[in-house]
Amino acid sequence: MNPPEYLFCFDECPGIQVLQRLAPHLQTETMRRRLEEFEYIRNGTIDVFGFLRVASGKIFAACQADHRTETFVEIMDKHIKTLPEHETIHYIMDNLASHASYDLCKLVSKYSKIQCPPVKVLDTALTRRQWLQSENKRVIIHYTPFHGSWLNMVEIWFGILNQKCLKESFASPDLMYNSIYSFVDQWNTLLAHPFKWSYDGKGLCQKAVERFIKMLEISIDKMHITYMTKQLLLMTNLIEAYWEKVEFSIWSILYDLINSGFQQLHDIVLRDDKPKRKVKAENALNCLFDTLRSRIVSSQIHVA
Repeated sequence: MNPPEYLFCFDECPGIQVLQRLAPHLQTETMRRRLEEFEYIRNGTIDVFGFLRVASGKIFAACQADHRTETFVEIMDKHIKTLPEHETIHYIMDNLASHASYDLCKLVSKYSKIQCPPVKVLDTALTRRQWLQSENKRVIIHYTPFHGSWLNMVEIWFGILNQKCLKESFASPDLMYNSIYSFVDQWNTLLAHPFKWSYDGKGLCQKAVERFIKMLEISIDKMHITYMTKQLLLMTNLIEAYWEKVEFSIWSILYDLINSGFQQLHDIVLRDDKPKRKVKAENALNCLFDTLRSRIVSSQIHVA
């Protein structure tokens, strides 16, 4: 694979607790593991925004008090300004609502030097994502699959940050900010390197489908609408992009379960008290059912 030169994996690490330990950590020369004081004082929370450059492993980070849409767009603006003006920029990120906001579309238009489509054209998250993913502009967004944000490489770096930096004692958010920025400087100067996946993903798509099948078989009535929606969207994504990676017999089992359990899944939607969440879940259910049925029928006709 030859990823673009300016490809960045982006994510937020929200709600990091600023904890001040009531006693120092204890570790002697003979102790392999450090003993951490279990009592602490909470001093608020912070959010960390991180951009991992895939080619070098270097990090652009920003610490903030929140991760609202306005904050996210502001951080994106600052990051784009650090990059060569005429280079195409690619970002990988998850499907958080703020990552497909109209404000982000306007920012991408600004730096791509094109006119942003009007709000009435980009009136849903789906249409905004499709436009943000289009390649006829300077800034291009690539979204990880639903329920698959762990595929984003910057998560690896956040894990390192947690182990090396965030387990200390901090009396204020500013002290944590300073510690994080100091670690980022050290990382970029001494430790940065490209990350390489060691897992080739073989069999992963079928495992995901089989896992959802098992859930439908044993706990369909206990499924929360938010989790159900994510799974339905993930299954649709797998059908559209990775149909051949899963055995036809497995797809057939999933179709039979969705078909026989359609009313139970629909009842989960009807019981929810959040109108927008209900609409999203119902659309995801109908989309999966129609997409899966169409693929099953098409495959059967092809075999015949």
